[in-house]
Order: sequence, then C-alpha cells, then structure tokens
Amino acid sequence: MKIKPFLTLAFAVLFSATANAQQNSLLDKVNLYMGTADDFGQMTPGATVPYGQIQVCPDSKPRQHPGYDFEVPTISGFSINRLSGVGGSGCGGNVSLMPDATGQDVRLLKHTEQAYPGYYSFPSKEKAVLLLNPRSAFDKVFGANFEQKTPDMGQGFADCANTCGRGHYLLHYRLYTSTPFVLDTIADGRKRLTFPELSAKYVEVRIVVSTGLADELGKMTPNMVWATSFENMMERAKRQWERLLSTVEVEGGTEDQQTIFYTSLYRTFHSPFLVTDPLMCRYLGTDGKTHEAKGFHYYSSWSLWDTYRTKFPLITLLDEVHSPNIMQSLAQLYITGKKDWSTNYECVPTVRTEHAIATLLDAYRQGISIPSLLDAYPGMVAEVNRLSLKSPDQCLEASGDFWALGQLAGELGMKEDADRWTRRGEEIFDSIWPKEFQHIDETYTKMKGNGLYQGTRWQYRWGAPMYLPRMIELVGKKELGTQLQRFFREELYNQGNEPDIHVPFLFGRLGLPELTGGIVRTLATESITHRYGGNDAYPTPFVGCAFVNQPRGYCFEMDEDDGAMSAWYVFASIGMYPLVVGEAVYELFPPLFDKITLHLGADRQTTVVIKVEGRTSEKQQLKKVTWNGKALPTFQIPVKELKKGGELVFKF
Repeated sequence: MKIKPFLTLAFAVLFSATANAQQNSLLDKVNLYMGTADDFGQMTPGATVPYGQIQVCPDSKPRQHPGYDFEVPTISGFSINRLSGVGGSGCGGNVSLMPDATGQDVRLLKHTEQAYPGYYSFPSKEKAVLLLNPRSAFDKVFGANFEQKTPDMGQGFADCANTCGRGHYLLHYRLYTSTPFVLDTIADGRKRLTFPELSAKYVEVRIVVSTGLADELGKMTPNMVWATSFENMMERAKRQWERLLSTVEVEGGTEDQQTIFYTSLYRTFHSPFLVTDPLMCRYLGTDGKTHEAKGFHYYSSWSLWDTYRTKFPLITLLDEVHSPNIMQSLAQLYITGKKDWSTNYECVPTVRTEHAIATLLDAYRQGISIPSLLDAYPGMVAEVNRLSLKSPDQCLEASGDFWALGQLAGELGMKEDADRWTRRGEEIFDSIWPKEFQHIDETYTKMKGNGLYQGTRWQYRWGAPMYLPRMIELVGKKELGTQLQRFFREELYNQGNEPDIHVPFLFGRLGLPELTGGIVRTLATESITHRYGGNDAYPTPFVGCAFVNQPRGYCFEMDEDDGAMSAWYVFASIGMYPLVVGEAVYELFPPLFDKITLHLGADRQTTVVIKVEGRTSEKQQLKKVTWNGKALPTFQIPVKELKKGGELVFKF
C-alpha cells in the first residue's frame, strides 16, 4: 500500500507491493517515526506535503492522540487528516479506509513500514476490497454521509468537533477509483467497496477534498484528478520538502543531532493548512459565510497558544514565499469573526488562536506584507477588551497582548491608541506580578497553584518577558539573575510544556549571556531531570533527554504541539531565539552546530552564515559575537538586519 498527497487536495492509495523509492540526502535525514510512540511526542509518520491539510496515516487500535502509535500493531484503518501532537483527544481522523475484507484486528508488520516526507507505504497482499468508515473521527461526529455518484466516484462529508470538543469543522470530499466499484453497507455502518471489473494488479484511490464548500468539488474533473501519475506526485512532494529543508544547511554535530534537526525543521512546516488554490479559491469563513481569497491563498488550522512562541517566527524567517499569505490569512480571522478557540465554522481541524496580535506584529516588523492589517485592527481591539483576567497566568498573557497591540498601533501610526494599550498592559502587569510572582516562597513549586493553567509560579513568573525591565526595577538585575540561575539549578524548568520554554534565553538581558549556551545545549542534547508534566508534578521525576532520535523521541507527556517544540529545537541549534515575539529581535548564544548557512528571501538568494570560531570544548566561555566583522554591543540582532545577509560569528 502506498499513500501520497495529491497537491494539497487529494491523495492516492494503491494496493500493491511496496515501492522501491529513492531518497535524497536531506529527506534521508528526516525520521518520521521520531516521537510517534505512546505519549512521547504524539507525532505520526503520515504522508503529507508542506502546509498540506491531508496527512494520510494508519490509525492505531487503540489509538494515540493523532491516531498513530508506533508501539501498537493493530489498526482501525487509514484516515486522511490529523493535527500534529496537539494533545487533548486529537482532531481529524476522517475518511478512514481499510484495505481488508473484514476490518477486524488488522495488523501492521512494523519492520515493513516505509515513511519519508510525502510518502508512506506498507506491503499488502489483501484482496482488492476497501472498507470506508464515513463517520471516522478522533472526536464527536455531528453528521456524515457517503454516496456513490458514478461507477468510479462517490461523494461524502463529515461535520466534526474540533480539538478538545471546541467548535466544528466541515469536510466535503470525493473518492475516485481507477476501476468501477460496487458499494454496499456492512453491519457496523461502514461502506464496502468491491471491484468486480478489476483487471490490474492494484486499485488506485484518489480523494479530493473541499473545506466546507461542497460545490467546489465539481471544479475537479476526473481528467484533472487522474492527470498526474502517482510517481510524479511523489516526486513533486519530495521536491517541495527538499526546497524547504534546504533553506538551512548545518555542519558539525552528531548524525543523530542532524537527524533531530531536520526532522524538527520538517515538522515546523506541517501547518497552517493551505485550503485554497487557483482552482478552489473560496473558503468557509469563521462567520459561516463563503469568502473568496482575493489576491492571496487562504490558510487555516492554528494552535497559536503554543506555536506563536517559536514556529511562526521561524516560518517568517525561513519561508518568505508562503509567509505573506499565512499572515494575511491570520489577519482575515479578525475580519470574519475570530475567537480564542475554534468557532463552529472552521474549514479544517484547528485548535486556538490566542496571541495572534504578537504573531502579526512580529511578522510585520520582519518586513512581511500583510495588506489587511489595518482592516483587522478593530477586531484586535475587540479581542483585547474581552480578555479574561481571572487567574495570574491570564493576567500575564493579557498584559503581553496589550503590549503587542500598543506596539502594533504605533507601527500603524496610531499614537493615542499606542499609548492607551501600552498603559493598559503595564497596569495589568503591575496588578499581578508584584503580588503573585515577586516574592518567592514554598508555594512556588506547586503545579496549578492559585489557578495557574499548566505550570508553577516559578515557571509562570517569567511569562511576560516584554516586561523584564519592570521585573528588574522591582527585584534588581543581579538578584533576578541569581533567581534565574536557581530556577535551573534546582531543576524547576519544564521542557515538556510551553509556558517557560523561552526562559533559558533570558540570561543575556540580565547581564549573564555566557550562561545561555550551556543551558540550551544541555536541554537540547543531554539527559535532564523532568519534575513536571503538562498538568502535574511527576510522582517520580522522569530522567532522560527531551529530544531523541527514536520513536520515544520526547520526554514523557511532552506534546510536540504542532511544531512548537520542533521550532524550539531548530532555534536552539542555530544560536538564535525570539525571546519577545513582536520585537522581531533574536537573542544570540553559541549554536549547537559548527556552521549553519541560511538561504533567505523569496528567491533564496540572501545568505546568512553562522559559524563558531575557537571552540574546543563545550565549557568554553564565549568572548564576543561579530556581524559582518563588527562586534555586536549586545547578544542580540534584529531580524530585519539578519535578513540583509552576512556572517554571524561566535568567537571563543
């Protein structure tokens, strides 16, 4: 069985022997099985293309959050969509196909699986029979149907709950087969497709999807569906992945470190999903209305509470071809009715959209074009005015959102608004930080203390880094630096969740830049003690590496969170990190690799070389950082300056 996405809107399933597919060097450095076992990452080896809403993969029985579990050999079928490591009950799992006449306890032989970017296969000797489950999903199904329309085409839909049961998404699809099929319904409600006229060695199935708009499906004619061979589609996917992966070249490090790096880079570009193209140019808006994507391609599927910290700053750095469309799509949400979580009118599986203002601000300051930014501004004002301030973490996050809106208003020339929102952010910060986070006591190590969402007071006290100057005023720079060292010395940091993943990069702004590199290297490459999971302290701490090149690839309960942790690893490896999303400034520290080359810009003609000179051991102290031969006064660089191209040298 071979599975491959067709552009962004379809995929093919062939029943035949496994293909002998050649991989090139960069694709060979991606391990799609990393983080796919048990609750050690919640990843899958599904076949997909960059930003592809289709990710075809077997669903284990019992399944893990995204459907697949490397350690479970029994499957329930092959579904066409899912989100990457977002926790909860998962989302997607629609249009499940089983290449088996009974569909009961079908087992995969793990050693026969093959997976690399854009491709998944396993050998099958089964009779050419397909069982289709129109109601398959990882969460609640509100409605679903499938009907045969022609001898070789059927059409269906699925209306399903989004992640954590919040909101709906609506999927319409057509299923085409290379030979006519007979459709009947079996006892459990599944549809059985048999092929009485089969003359070839296999049946090929292609599924075309439309996001919420059934009439869009008619634009794809059978001739268009079958115009490209499976092999050509596979090659096209490989080229797309190769282009994105080759934006970064790394030299040095171990083979495993390079594999973890390119696997992390690959997973950064899984979402958001492209839901329009020149043929299907309309989309279902979050207001329940049909919209035309005029002058841009529309993207959807967001998990910003996690990904705004790392993933989107990395996409806007490395992928200037797609970034303008992605940011324009995010701005459109404020025009069509944005909520913090999924609405009832999503066109693809999605999660949350908090902190979109900071994401848009960061992109704008990087030089990304966002034409509807001014039109989106009233929606942003409405959003910050309804922010909840019920718990200490909500207050910290809200103070950051007001800060971002103030900064954006300033960029748009709205001085009075800029002053108003900036003052409001400062007021909220001052109302909560001195009371809840300034004075350390014995309650600081308790998970969810005083209503905190997913962390301790120790972890959340650093949660508004844009207000670090105010923290310094209240505590003192030296004392705050001492407290930050204690935070890591006593193993109070949690690499397995997002609230404090930026904290290792605070040292430079506290006058201790020499400490960042060693801590980051340890977190990225060495065994550490994890005292906390996502929701509580472990009864017995988990000791191990947070990033490992194997199916149990992350520390236990560490959600990969739709590329958030992958992008963290990429930034940690190349010696730059976006500490305050919205500033568009990177903190600098010694990279994991000896030399990194970035190929930036839409034409990829701008080159940034990052290299290390004089490092003979990991414990050496960094002397200075130079940019194009001149020493930098601080361990920071604006992203706009970096995008001009040049040489960044870390000298020991």
